[in-house]
Amino acid sequence: MKKKTAVFVILVLIAALFAGCGKEVTTGPVGVEKDEEFGNIYIEPSIDAFNNMGFTFGDSVDVVFDNGTELKDIPYFSGYYVPVGEPLLCGYPGYPHPVVAYNYGASTWDGFGMTEDTKVTVTLNKKGKYLATQELFSLEYSDDRNDFDSDIIFANFREVVGGNIKDDGFYRSASPCDNQHSRAATANRFAEEYGIRFALNLSDNETKYKGYTEADGFESFYYDSLYKEGNVLLLAMNANYRADAFAKTISEALFGMTEHEGPCLVHCVEGKDRTGFVCTLMLALADAAPQEIIDDYMITYDNYYHVTKEKNPDKYEAILGNVNDFLYCLCDAEKGTDLNTLDLKAGAENYLRRGGLTDAQIAKIEAYLCGNGN
Repeated sequence: MKKKTAVFVILVLIAALFAGCGKEVTTGPVGVEKDEEFGNIYIEPSIDAFNNMGFTFGDSVDVVFDNGTELKDIPYFSGYYVPVGEPLLCGYPGYPHPVVAYNYGASTWDGFGMTEDTKVTVTLNKKGKYLATQELFSLEYSDDRNDFDSDIIFANFREVVGGNIKDDGFYRSASPCDNQHSRAATANRFAEEYGIRFALNLSDNETKYKGYTEADGFESFYYDSLYKEGNVLLLAMNANYRADAFAKTISEALFGMTEHEGPCLVHCVEGKDRTGFVCTLMLALADAAPQEIIDDYMITYDNYYHVTKEKNPDKYEAILGNVNDFLYCLCDAEKGTDLNTLDLKAGAENYLRRGGLTDAQIAKIEAYLCGNGN
């Protein structure tokens, strides 16, 4: 009798296991929230709660909104590991929720006609379909200072060098005011040490900046002194550098920079992508070579993730697609074009013309970048 009972229990457990395997993994209808920084769509559960439902980075998912908009078979990644302009569901470290976005693309909130009452259902399409890409691109992110070799690497603070750009004239870093990644005070210290006199803040608006200064533990007093003197330009830009609005905003900002004394600092939150494109634009205007621009961009991935061409050749080559697209964008060139055939300076000038600048204004920016202006 005991033997039959044991067999029965085993059969029940096996049946339960198979029943669980066939269970649909879905959020059911959940709410949405606007990502105010980039204009994309957050879905209601936290990233941890979403993963606990049975979703895993590298899965294929279907995203269906109750207004009829659908995204079928898109990847769920821990970073923006899709080609520029393609959609994904992203559980980026530090985000409060998974976000539906286009990589460097237009706002999904506006583009998909979202309202506060919209509901979305995310359903597993195929388990692990995009796992190889997730594993290739995945990077270990840390906000712990002890995981970095120095304060300056932790702050991702460095001089922008290449072409004819002025020595000691331009720097880039993580945010010296937004402390969501615990770097603000460190970046602020280097801004003071290097004598920064003007900053292009690509990520914040007045409301966000005021919130930083009023938060407990705010320590970025040097940066705040620049702001109070009128030497911080708050641009609140998204990451869609191919959009006309982006070109207009940054073109006007670079011309405005020429009215200020340097050294100048360019930053967003991490000093990686928006900052990376703007520094690409500046270096191209200063007649930098493609490899100089690539080297400047890839230092961030060494600083944050220890990814170099020598240590991580596969990841390095995969990440190159980001900065390569910056150059293709400037020159309106097809993906895969030999970078050494591109006239980057002419492309950058045309980008500023697209942003509304005159040739005289562009010439003033170039003179300023190369130390021949104000």
